[in-house]
Amino acid sequence: MVSSFLYSLAGILLLVSFIKDKSKTKKSIIIAWKSFEKLLPTVLAMMLFIGITLSVLNQSVITTLIGSKSGVLGAIIALIMGSIVTIPSFVAFPLGGALLKAGAGYMQVAALVSTIMAVGFVTLPAEIKYFNKDIAIKRIVLSFMICVVFTAVIGMVM
Repeated sequence: MVSSFLYSLAGILLLVSFIKDKSKTKKSIIIAWKSFEKLLPTVLAMMLFIGITLSVLNQSVITTLIGSKSGVLGAIIALIMGSIVTIPSFVAFPLGGALLKAGAGYMQVAALVSTIMAVGFVTLPAEIKYFNKDIAIKRIVLSFMICVVFTAVIGMVM
């Protein structure tokens, strides 16, 4: 519902922009398309990695590695697993829900979902390319530290 609203709003605003100034709107669409083309290989690689990973994991593997009885070790495993890829929230949250239903623990899912959305070593080459190595590494380290704190808080609360 929210997605439909946002896409509709974006379409309407694009139409308004096109009516107001056709040349600027065309230029902005071309720039956006070129940015999309540059990001496409990275996004496709991430999606392929995610698909392969999810096809390998079954319920027994999930409960063994990140089940509610796996404790802090399970949270550490989840932090490491989640740090590898970056997934948008609209994919990460349903994934977290599916993992909970499959037997994963709350602390472990919090660790996995937070690092999946915040850390992402797979995107490091792209970040280094667009920013620089120092900033990209600092962002990943700080994001990981925040995820560890978040996981600890969830572990204490849940």
